[in-house]
Amino acid sequence: MSDMIHTPGQIMQAPPRRAAKPPGPCAMVIFGAGGDLTKRLLVPALYNLAHTGLLPEHFELIGVDMADLDADRWRDSLHAMLESFVGNAASESRIDKIDAATWQHLTGAITYIRGDLNDDGLYERLAQHIERPSPTGGNCLFYLAVADRFFGPVTAHLGKAGLLEEHWDPDGTKPERWRHLVIEKPFGHDRASARELNATILRNAEEHQIYRIDHFLGKETVQNIMALRFANGMFEPIWNRDRIDHVQITVAETVGVESRGRFYEKTGALRDMVPNHVFQLLAMVAMEPPAGFNARAVRSRKSDVFAAMRTVAPECAVRGQYGPAPNGAPGYRQEKDVAPDSGTETYVAMQVAIDNWRWAGVPFYLRTGKRMSRRVTEIAIRFKPAPQAPFEATNVAALPPNWLLLQIQPDEGIALQFEVKRPGPVVDLAAVRMAFKYADWFPKEPNVGYETLIYDVMMGDQTLFNRADMVEETWRVVSAVLEDWEARKPEDFPSYAAGSDGPAEADMLLERSGRAWRPVADTNSALR
Repeated sequence: MSDMIHTPGQIMQAPPRRAAKPPGPCAMVIFGAGGDLTKRLLVPALYNLAHTGLLPEHFELIGVDMADLDADRWRDSLHAMLESFVGNAASESRIDKIDAATWQHLTGAITYIRGDLNDDGLYERLAQHIERPSPTGGNCLFYLAVADRFFGPVTAHLGKAGLLEEHWDPDGTKPERWRHLVIEKPFGHDRASARELNATILRNAEEHQIYRIDHFLGKETVQNIMALRFANGMFEPIWNRDRIDHVQITVAETVGVESRGRFYEKTGALRDMVPNHVFQLLAMVAMEPPAGFNARAVRSRKSDVFAAMRTVAPECAVRGQYGPAPNGAPGYRQEKDVAPDSGTETYVAMQVAIDNWRWAGVPFYLRTGKRMSRRVTEIAIRFKPAPQAPFEATNVAALPPNWLLLQIQPDEGIALQFEVKRPGPVVDLAAVRMAFKYADWFPKEPNVGYETLIYDVMMGDQTLFNRADMVEETWRVVSAVLEDWEARKPEDFPSYAAGSDGPAEADMLLERSGRAWRPVADTNSALR
């Protein structure tokens, strides 16, 4: 192990990463082949895997949809979408050009099957195609990039057609032919519906075949939380109720609902973001050290966190809805497909308690919203203050807090805020920051957040995916709030202006214990 410390004059460069191996041969069936998710995220992710040598050598892409297309026209539509991302800084997929060899690898074997998702005949045709002798060896990944109302029916049809049956080796230790099922969020709309969906899926597939995906976990900075905590001896000893005052998790967006008004009207910010994205960040921060970085160990530790989370009381949660901005930007009720008197929340803040030894008495404050002042996802850990006795004779009235800031997006990195003495004869303290930015140490690679997750599905690694019990527990945590909000229509909507930090009522969650939110605008400069 090297003890070298880089000086400011040295070029910062991390050692090369260990080479990953490509998965074995397989086919990928995308239900919803003509949809936005497929074109905007899944196919760019597959392209990036192919470009980095992490797509199977023998690979077939199979699209299933109602649209009147064939394989050639589907391929052309995917290429046109990918081409629109070239040089487009606003797109998730930031590629410089489309490499012909990479594109050929991805789409050299491509099939399109048109049909109704509720038609048995569609699955019979799909089975005939997949079960034929082919270089993919019958291994298949089924990706449900469809509306959540189809999750149960599609899974049931796949099971009925025998498409989820695996063939195991004589010892029964590993499948000779695997079948994996990927299900997007939202996974249910409350605990009862999540339990019902789990039951439907588990009647047709085994838990080891199911990959309940949350694309937040595909972000490198989210995965790095475990490395930060457990690979560094300096953090874990202070990562508990003795040293940490509270934790703030912010997922703020500047965009509104855009073209998703119809979806958002029946979903809202709480269902859309909290039981999945936000709770996943919380679990990474709060989990106990796993015995190893494998699916069983990591998921068990995260499951322990969800089980220890207290059901949030309605008085510990705040909802809000954005109204028109001073610059003329529309409010939520002016968006397309939104009711003019809508009571749907576009902002949520809540205080969460974890009833275990490590976190007893440490509040976790969570907030997420649309049309906020800045786009940022950040975990801010505030440490308890140091004793102030040494400074009683000085003009230091109170020491500013120490913060550890984990910025997930944008400008991914980590910052530590601490106190130093200002130059001069007077003892005067100032808060400063040490910052690490991924871009300073690691080469930037095209990534839409799905590459690692798709690769893991092909490799049979469930570490970054939710188990059935985890999903049901997260819905349990927010169940009382959901019931309360559905019973009471909000009277103060819209409650915050587009472009602000959210409703004033959210500030009261922290003010009653003498705390305050970090300004959203400030989080964007955390790594400067």
